[in-house]
Amino acid sequence: MTEPIPRYPIRTATAATLRDFVAPLLAAFGEEMSDTEYDDWRRTAEPDRFIAAFDGPASVGAAGAYTFRLTVPGGEVAAAGVTAVGVEPGHRRQGILRTLMRQQLDDVRARGEPVAVLWASEAAIYQRFGYGLATLNGSLEVERARTEWLRPAEPVGRLRLVDADEALATFPGVYERVRAVTPGALSRTEEWWRWATLHDAEYMRRGAGPKYRYLCEVDGSPEGYAIYRVKGDWDERGPKGELMVVEAMATSPAVERAVWSFLFGVDLVRTITLRRVAVPPPLALALADPRAIGLRVVDGLWLRLVDLQAALAARRYGGPGELVVEVTDEFCPWNAGRWRIAVFGEPGAAVATVERTDGPADIATDTADLAAAYLGAFRLSDLARAGRAEELVPGALRRADAMLAWDRAPHCGTMF
Repeated sequence: MTEPIPRYPIRTATAATLRDFVAPLLAAFGEEMSDTEYDDWRRTAEPDRFIAAFDGPASVGAAGAYTFRLTVPGGEVAAAGVTAVGVEPGHRRQGILRTLMRQQLDDVRARGEPVAVLWASEAAIYQRFGYGLATLNGSLEVERARTEWLRPAEPVGRLRLVDADEALATFPGVYERVRAVTPGALSRTEEWWRWATLHDAEYMRRGAGPKYRYLCEVDGSPEGYAIYRVKGDWDERGPKGELMVVEAMATSPAVERAVWSFLFGVDLVRTITLRRVAVPPPLALALADPRAIGLRVVDGLWLRLVDLQAALAARRYGGPGELVVEVTDEFCPWNAGRWRIAVFGEPGAAVATVERTDGPADIATDTADLAAAYLGAFRLSDLARAGRAEELVPGALRRADAMLAWDRAPHCGTMF
């Protein structure tokens, strides 16, 4: 007996068909894409990772992914960066999104990627597919007139303006040094640096000026950088422009202060803004007036444990211990069951063996909730207070928090 033909069959894109595949996204988001925008975007796209649902000859829903390496506490894992997900409005609520998510996660698993990550257009969508809130994302709106440092410090380094080619030669090395120690950070290919980070087409400016790229050198060595635009504005009292920081990166606290001192010193601006900053931001403690930064916190990177065993074994832990976790996972049932996590070694370098067990569980939780604790943004005890984890053995949550603890808050500054 032949299988029935699906109502909305799923197909994989090619380089020749990619633009047609992403067409429903434009309708879903109410946007348009010029030929120039598409040509720039396709330089980083991976056609074989884009799928679409079809109603006859027309694509009506799509989902894509990038191939990344994700920094986790003490290491890194292969990760699918889920992107370009949407369903054309006339085909909503017909199971298309669920079908796309099902096929995509099956593909991620087949590729041997233990996790998938994404930025959510709407925060409520992806939890039903097992994604957990893995990082927080801060935005700053700093009043330039209130940027006095709390304590004096000797200046370090020198910042100088560089062109895109010199930035491409120097910025990635700085970024990689920071990425190596920042859970949640993502790898970037040369194409990504060239076309997503440093490229500066007119359509990207949205009323602001061009990108300025400044390199911070200490004794001739690249140690930090800043990429920003200025959106000029004036009134009868003078300039009130906005300096829009695209990215500010530094390999040490002293260099970070140097980079921000430079940004605070740019003339003809009233405010300095940055939309993707680690939480808590160091500036909140470094400035004399913490309220000057205008911090707002929202959800950041969402993470899906696709191969729970491999993902937990890939990271390092805050200290030795043993824990049995009862995990539920409706959408990826191969993760469900009881898992024994046995951690050995010194704090910060401790490794884990992760294996199935029939023994009694210490904690019960869902895979989305375990994902929220995976990079260290939340503790399992935080999730328990929210009713999203249950302590079955007294003291188990304290033990779990100590095992999963890490000394640096997770952060992702790469939008995809």
